[in-house]
Amino acid sequence: MPAEPVSPPVVVQDDTSGRTARRIVAVLAFAVVLPALYQKGWHDFFDLKIYMSAMNWWAEGEPLYDYVQADLVQGELRFTYPPFGALLLSPFALLPLGVTAMIFTVLTVVAVVVTTRWLVDPVIARHHLPRIFTLAVAALLVLAVESTRETISFGQINMLLVVLILADLLFAVPQNRRWAGVGVGLATALKLYPGIFIVYLLAGRQWRAAAVASATAAGATLLAGALLPLESWRYWTNELWATDRVGRTDYTGNQSLLGLIHRLTVPQEPEQLLWLALVAVVAGYGLWRAARAARVGDALAGLTLTGLVGALISPITWPHHIYWFVPAVVVLVDAALAARTGGRRCWLWLLAVGVAVITVYGVVTFQDWGTAPVPTDTVADFVERNVYVLLGLALLAALPIRSRANQPDTLHETPTGR
Repeated sequence: MPAEPVSPPVVVQDDTSGRTARRIVAVLAFAVVLPALYQKGWHDFFDLKIYMSAMNWWAEGEPLYDYVQADLVQGELRFTYPPFGALLLSPFALLPLGVTAMIFTVLTVVAVVVTTRWLVDPVIARHHLPRIFTLAVAALLVLAVESTRETISFGQINMLLVVLILADLLFAVPQNRRWAGVGVGLATALKLYPGIFIVYLLAGRQWRAAAVASATAAGATLLAGALLPLESWRYWTNELWATDRVGRTDYTGNQSLLGLIHRLTVPQEPEQLLWLALVAVVAGYGLWRAARAARVGDALAGLTLTGLVGALISPITWPHHIYWFVPAVVVLVDAALAARTGGRRCWLWLLAVGVAVITVYGVVTFQDWGTAPVPTDTVADFVERNVYVLLGLALLAALPIRSRANQPDTLHETPTGR
């Protein structure tokens, strides 16, 4: 019998080097865009300069909360942190301003990298994504969003608070650590709005962590009270309740429910009862969903919903406060990668991309909202001037709650998790 022809061996070409090169180019291209974004909305450490000027004023024997700095948009700006925050900020006034600005910037960037790894590593492991490339793209995206740009360019401390909150709620609380609640408590003592996470712990029946958080916040506040009795008395009895100390509520940069209402009523003052009613509804619904997320093991969705609630119900919520769109994108991407049906996968990806694009473009970076109250005349004006508020409300209802977050195939099939 004639011999059968021998087929030539199949050569499988390894495109690993080409794929690596494309990923490097993609990361570098993304990185090149960042300076342009920062240059457009650079504030030259405006808030940090106020803090350091207030510290110097205080060091000269003047009352801390009497410090005033004129501003074209907001009128008069003052030092608004609790006394415990003043204690931690005061040593930085001993340094040259440039050194303090560098320290704040480096710490913020490090915090972005660390927290992004905390958020993204579980998604990488569940879906077998390329780790270094995914982490690099995710960190660059977080650096690109308006909340981070505003935090860095204003010289704010928001990412320090995020580190404390995430360390507590992603690790300490789920693992029942003894120190669970300390991070949330310290963040609350530094800047009051993280107190919403104590309410979240109570809603999720994390009694011990809620007690530790409350005790930590109270302890730090009492320590400040012992060291700074006059400043503490004045802050807690008067300055805390004066929302005009931090700027105009009608200004477009204030992306809270009160800001939305005030922009509709300019030049009249907003209706307080309407605002309080909306706060009750939004807080009740949002914390109910957050507690449900915590009970089924989705700590990330729970804290994200809570952060969005806090941003919506606070009287003043500047763009640099709203970090919580970042973990929302992570939850949406994780849910999209695990979705069983094409339709669900499609809307999850659309929502994730939409949130990312909106938060990179932002509400103040590329817009000049002027120095005087501006009425909202059209539907387009309403959407443009309240886009973070509307996006936050949408996510309260649409953010998926992942049952047993370590098993992506058990995701709930409806946006509300019902």
